Amino acid sequence: MGKLNTHFLSYVFLALIVFYSSLARGQEVEDEREFDYVKGSGRGPEQWGEMHEEWRACKNGSMQSPIDMLHERVEILGGLGRLKRSYRPSNATIKNRGHDIMLEWASGGGFLFINGTKFELKQCHWHSPSEHTINGRRFDLEAHLVHESTDNKVAVIGIMYKIGRPDTFLSELMESIRSIANTHDMEKSVGVVNPKHIKIGSRKYYRYMGSLTVPPCTEGVIWTMVKKVRTVSKEQVKLLREAVNDNAEKNARPLQPLNERAIHLYTPKFRPEDRY
Repeated sequence: MGKLNTHFLSYVFLALIVFYSSLARGQEVEDEREFDYVKGSGRGPEQWGEMHEEWRACKNGSMQSPIDMLHERVEILGGLGRLKRSYRPSNATIKNRGHDIMLEWASGGGFLFINGTKFELKQCHWHSPSEHTINGRRFDLEAHLVHESTDNKVAVIGIMYKIGRPDTFLSELMESIRSIANTHDMEKSVGVVNPKHIKIGSRKYYRYMGSLTVPPCTEGVIWTMVKKVRTVSKEQVKLLREAVNDNAEKNARPLQPLNERAIHLYTPKFRPEDRY
């Protein structure tokens, strides 16, 4: 692809981000006892869109997450630019939300910048197995770093993990997670937590427009999925799942249809092997 065409596609894609992100104004449901991930329970992912009128996007939405980032669908663009983050240490709390463990920064953990918009880091949480897949492959864990702009637009950075060496950031939180195991809506202060300790380790990332992966499944979320798959220990994944005690083996929403959406891969310097 010529340089001119690449720059034009980058411009168009960024313009679409501005338009669709204006739609993302719904936040994740706080009372997460209303839904679950258990098949046949009547409250699982297949029923989310029928449980409340305001959750109808879970069933009828056309830009739902998660998706499979199939290589044949991915367009490589250099014009998206490197991830611009300015994170800072801040007081945080950890909470058992009933289907996941969430770490929340009380006064924000710094900022992510996308196309001139500043998104403040609000919280991170974990899903196992991973919700997104790469070329059909599902991994053992996925972290979501949730950011919000002053006008309530949402941007999420997703990081996927496979079993291997412990994740250093989770290692900092293990005792705090154990302390809220088997509770519900219990929130505990964990002091100052530095989000810079959340390792990404790659400049390459996928970008697409999607939705929240839990009710109300609001669309217009800017998704940035880090291409590098990091490692996490079996003990860490087990603790994150068992601490919730929701009688579910997983807390990952099934894959959603792409519906002709664009998926872009930013890579600083294109090489043919980056597509695979």
